[in-house]
Amino acid sequence: MNTATAAFSELGSVVSVRGGIVDIRFENRVPPIHSLLRTGQQGKIVIEVLSQLDGHNVRGIALTPTQGLARGMPVTDTHGPLMVPVGNATLSRVFDVFGNPIDRQPAPINVEWRSVHHSSPPLARRSTKSEIFETGIKIIDVLMPLERGGKAGLLGGAGVGKTILLTEMIHNVAGQHEGVSIFCGIGERCREGEELYRDMKAAGVLENMVMVFGQMNEPPGARFRVGHAALTMAEYFRDDEHRDVLLLVDNIFRFIQAGMEVSGLMGQMPSRLGYQPTMSTELAQLEERIANTDTGAITSIQAVYVPADDFTDPAAVHAFSHLSASIVLSRKRASEGLYPAIDPLQSNSKMATPGVTGERHYRIAQEIRRTLAQYAELKDIIAMLGLEQLSPEDRNVVACARRLERFFTQPFFTTEQFTGIKGKLVSLKDALDGCERILQDEFKDVPERALYMIGTVDEVKITKVRVKPQPGLNPGPKPDSEVSIMHEST
Repeated sequence: MNTATAAFSELGSVVSVRGGIVDIRFENRVPPIHSLLRTGQQGKIVIEVLSQLDGHNVRGIALTPTQGLARGMPVTDTHGPLMVPVGNATLSRVFDVFGNPIDRQPAPINVEWRSVHHSSPPLARRSTKSEIFETGIKIIDVLMPLERGGKAGLLGGAGVGKTILLTEMIHNVAGQHEGVSIFCGIGERCREGEELYRDMKAAGVLENMVMVFGQMNEPPGARFRVGHAALTMAEYFRDDEHRDVLLLVDNIFRFIQAGMEVSGLMGQMPSRLGYQPTMSTELAQLEERIANTDTGAITSIQAVYVPADDFTDPAAVHAFSHLSASIVLSRKRASEGLYPAIDPLQSNSKMATPGVTGERHYRIAQEIRRTLAQYAELKDIIAMLGLEQLSPEDRNVVACARRLERFFTQPFFTTEQFTGIKGKLVSLKDALDGCERILQDEFKDVPERALYMIGTVDEVKITKVRVKPQPGLNPGPKPDSEVSIMHEST
């Protein structure tokens, strides 16, 4: 084939444009699936081939806005898939789905460009060892421990604190975790991304972090592929650098939503509640690449928006099936001021077994769950008859459960500017010791508020104060007598 014919074979022409879906005709050779095509002025409109319609026509999804695209416009085949940069030069930088820097700094040098489309690691390379991944957040480490190399989901509706919890984990893990953090923003607000960048820079953890964003005003094709781009960067650090990677995804529901938009534009018949028929496959292709191998581990923490707080929604159900731990955020607990607003009874972890956590940790966690479950059953009786009508044993259960709930609140580093309370990082050992002492009724005479928003239980101390009677009132204790009062120390 001469050069002129080869050049002609690369060129196609636009047949039709329907939103983000573009049909293109090639006369000689149709490009393979996942090929990247360019059209428009200076090739600024980028299209990824999703299906071959026949021997001459392909259908693709635009990864950039399609304004100005018209029938008959020439299309160039780039002879390659979507590529992103990988390497140490990407650290402390912010990228879009194409690997272009969006932090107003020059493009990184000494990087390698890799395709975003990879298969998951084979079973022979996967590690079978189960290890706990500590976060420094009491309620998570005690009741729903995360797995190194596993996938944990933060499930909840809008405005209950998923993004705050993710940023707190980045902050905590950066101090005790020598690996790399990769933050992937799928279809989220640009304001959140900009705030996160500034917060991470101020906290000094940006040098071991890469951020990739496909924000919510971008076309569905870009939102659909940004997760694959971030995973490709994570796989480089795991497989080539042999480092552990913390991959944070906010929000995996937006990935499913982008797939739903793409599927609808492609003309596929929708399944239940309008979701794409290929949702299970698309989610599995992304999730199965997150794994613990013989060279390193990608530990993923994913925010999962639950539409209308309905956990039977197909998107939530499919996301659940991939998770080794699910952390459910409760709007009711958030309204009560119990932050982090995690529901301990709905949340669970596959790591919470005696063989992984140890006998003592498992026993304490089960005792806590039993106490909180009994309190939940008694709430209706308390609402109707009052606390006084309960038996002494039930009253003790209620008092213990309420103290545990308040002990599980924790001041965050990422919310210091809003609350004015200094953030606390609590080790698993200190968290277990505190829970065990509360379960043993060591703090039954302590006001509940003394356990609210503290770190370790040792911050609750006994101090001696002198009480003087006031004239005209019940004299109470003798003048100048010492009374022990438990309270939270400053």
